[in-house]
Amino acid sequence: MPHPDAMTAESRADDAGVPVSVRIRERLRAARKRFHANDNIADFIQPGELDQLLEEVTDKMQAVLDSLVIDTTSDHNTEDTARRVAKMYLKEVFAGRYVKAPTITEFPNAEHLNELMIVGPITVRSACSHHFCPVIGRLWIGVMPNEHTNVIGLSKYARLAEWIMGRPQIQEEAVVQLADLIQEKTQPDGLAIVMEATHYCMAWRGVKDMDSRMINSVMRGVFLKDANLRREFLSLIPRQVAPQ
Repeated sequence: MPHPDAMTAESRADDAGVPVSVRIRERLRAARKRFHANDNIADFIQPGELDQLLEEVTDKMQAVLDSLVIDTTSDHNTEDTARRVAKMYLKEVFAGRYVKAPTITEFPNAEHLNELMIVGPITVRSACSHHFCPVIGRLWIGVMPNEHTNVIGLSKYARLAEWIMGRPQIQEEAVVQLADLIQEKTQPDGLAIVMEATHYCMAWRGVKDMDSRMINSVMRGVFLKDANLRREFLSLIPRQVAPQ
């Protein structure tokens, strides 16, 4: 039977010349895992491969610029644009796809807190998965804890939101993903999220309407069942997103 080191060397030789994106996709398909625009795929990226992916995306982005008939050789403004855009996508605006979830320290509810808590507004930045145009907005999170609820720091809600929103998204799905994650981490009696955002696929292109906002919400547990609690939550966030 071949020595494991020999098998690893043979595997590396087999991978030579295969684009890193292909290798990552093959792992995902072998595990029967989805890799939609708003999925996190960090578990299938091996050490060093994100930098390799940066090189690959840079090359592909350069091809896009060439096809747009932009002379990046003599135009000093776009000379390094391909790499800047690749880095922006992989390590900044879409980093929520390629890095693992932030480490969140959870504490027991030692004081048996059971009153409504609201966090926000949290500034969120994402991009629509239809046109890769920015989605910029704010969200508010309402939590109704119980004695078994895990308590997390206020800043951690913002970190979880940043991780979820740092992917090509549609707003309706993003809010549900964030609600699922917070519910899993804290196990409250109730969870409410309201998000208000400007979509630049409407403001920058298309109808070019600068004033439109999209507002949506997710209500879980007691927020869904108790109309008075729901009204209290909505009344405590800014009037522009509260019912008139």
